[in-house]
Amino acid sequence: MGILDSFFNPESVAIIGASKTPGKIGNAIVKSIVSSGFGRDVYPVNPREGEIEGLKCYPDIVSIGKKVDLAVISVPAATAVYVAESCGRAGVKNLVVISAGFKEVGTEGLALEKDLVRICKEFGMRMLGPNCVGMMDTHVPINASFSEGFPATGDIAFISQSGAMLVAILDWSRSIGLGFSKIISLGNKADLTESDFIEDAADDPNTRVILCYIEDVANGKHFLEAARVASKKKPVIILKSGTSQAGAQAASSHTGALAGSNLAYDTAFQQSGIIRASTMADLFDLAVAFSNQPIPGGDRVAVVTNAGGPGIITTDRIENLGLAMSRFQKKTIETLRSGLPEESNVYNPVDVLGDARSDRFRLAMNSVLGDENVDSMVVLVCPTAVTEAEETARSLIEAHRNYPEKPVFAALMGGRSLEGGARILSGAGIPSFTFPETAVSVISGMSRYSRIRQRPPRIREAMVSGVSPETVREIFERVKDEGRLVLLGSESAEVAEAYGIPAAPVKLATTPEEAARIAEEMGFPLVMKVASPRILHKTDVGGVKIGIKTAEEVRRSFIEITENVHRYLPRVVIHGIEVQKMMPAGTELIIGMSRDVQFGPLIAFGLGGIYVNLLKDVSFRLAEGLTRQEAKAMISETKAYTLLRGYRGETPADIDTVIDIIMRAAALVTEFDQITEMDINPVFAYSKGASALDIKITVS
Repeated sequence: MGILDSFFNPESVAIIGASKTPGKIGNAIVKSIVSSGFGRDVYPVNPREGEIEGLKCYPDIVSIGKKVDLAVISVPAATAVYVAESCGRAGVKNLVVISAGFKEVGTEGLALEKDLVRICKEFGMRMLGPNCVGMMDTHVPINASFSEGFPATGDIAFISQSGAMLVAILDWSRSIGLGFSKIISLGNKADLTESDFIEDAADDPNTRVILCYIEDVANGKHFLEAARVASKKKPVIILKSGTSQAGAQAASSHTGALAGSNLAYDTAFQQSGIIRASTMADLFDLAVAFSNQPIPGGDRVAVVTNAGGPGIITTDRIENLGLAMSRFQKKTIETLRSGLPEESNVYNPVDVLGDARSDRFRLAMNSVLGDENVDSMVVLVCPTAVTEAEETARSLIEAHRNYPEKPVFAALMGGRSLEGGARILSGAGIPSFTFPETAVSVISGMSRYSRIRQRPPRIREAMVSGVSPETVREIFERVKDEGRLVLLGSESAEVAEAYGIPAAPVKLATTPEEAARIAEEMGFPLVMKVASPRILHKTDVGGVKIGIKTAEEVRRSFIEITENVHRYLPRVVIHGIEVQKMMPAGTELIIGMSRDVQFGPLIAFGLGGIYVNLLKDVSFRLAEGLTRQEAKAMISETKAYTLLRGYRGETPADIDTVIDIIMRAAALVTEFDQITEMDINPVFAYSKGASALDIKITVS
């Protein structure tokens, strides 16, 4: 069973706040538990009643005098805190707090919710809610909720942060006969969260697919750990709402501007093996498919159709979603050619023509599914005068039985004349849609999960070597003492050096003579830049000089930069002028970091320099636990990878060094959570080695 066995499968349940009055929540919960078929002890608790729904009623939890595994609480918020403490003293293991009036109503409610959590921790109880609809398990069976009705038994676990969404889906599911294993309304997630229920469902033998509707994640690290483990066992499909970039934090760095909260969720889902649904329809289309069909072995799709136009539309959709049209073996083509009319197309998509009856479909479907180059099949049926919808449906069921390891889908592109065929397919667990695009979208989701399962085991990398966290701490303390949030270029270069990130040497000079001395030691040619955290675009105010070749030029440039900045920005404090070794040109890259509130540091990689915001050729990964394999994958996802490999005869760049810089940047921002944003832009990648030219670090 799952990790929350005593929660879903209790030996006894108490309903505190039970009511005799029809229409009240306390009465609905008692009726729900009894009518669900829960055949164990049920104890209504209400000091003003002696009996409710034929069950003896108790004045309080202590008066029951027997062990209670689960208490469902439906009383006012302030009373709920007292009741929870009574449950703890009585040895109750689990709570479902239906009551509202907690953090969702403001400061006073938040204080009550904190008291609830404190009490649960004190007595070792687990709690669902507060402010939730409740939970159900159809295999126990138990319905500890005030939802109308009870779902059919199935193998889909549905976890919802929205109670309204949950009851709507439950009502809809009964109309189409969709079954569930478990249904959970998360409520305020004060204790148990989506991560706990994902972990439980992953180990539940009655659950085949895990669905979630969430608006946020309670604990990013726990969520990632739970999802990574669960997705290796069974599909985890999540619809995450609140995706607009309007809610993304304002950012001063390139990376921060490119990364938003929605992108962080996308990245987290990708790395942890979650399939992200874009709509409620997607969520449940995928659920039905995973519940009834096998996981495809790959992304090669075959199409059988009795109409040319829909076949072309389906082919376009397959290629647009990154799937592949199957290329049939010679023997398959020969079988189709000998069994179908001369006018038929025997290549993919297979067109059996508009006058096809079920026998033609049967031949094509069996031939196609028997081909080793086919991973899944979609059958399109358009209504003509001779179409045999029901018999064609039976033929598809038969073909699937002959090749049960390959998923099959149908698009019955019509109305009333095809309804009988749709019912037959639905009864056999074969997903049937009105239009083919939906079927292909589902195949795409299943193929993504197939790739997730085929990922090699995730080997956690050892910490990078040759780093000096002590040096970085000293720099950050100095910056903090000066009341600054942005490091100077010279300080950022020191941080990079402390973590083994190759960077062009930078020194801070406060006088022309000091700048000349540094230049002589560093060697020419040089770049000089104004050092001021408040100046984002130094070139715009005459704050940069490049190609400096003599000490005299250094002195003159120091004075000119200072005068330029004072003229444009007279009130801005200048900390000095930075003298930097001028590096040879290379492939310009950016390696950056933006810290997400849920998932922590998000590492970015892409084309750097002036191309960052223009092309937005950037990929992202979470820094926490980043592996070299993941770092290499994020490089390969960008156009920069084409340049790094050697475009049009150019010498390939040192990709291993770029990967090493990404890993060292990830180690740095993981170790120091006060780094809120970081841009290493540009990084020049060479045939051997690489060098960071400009590093911007912002701290909290």
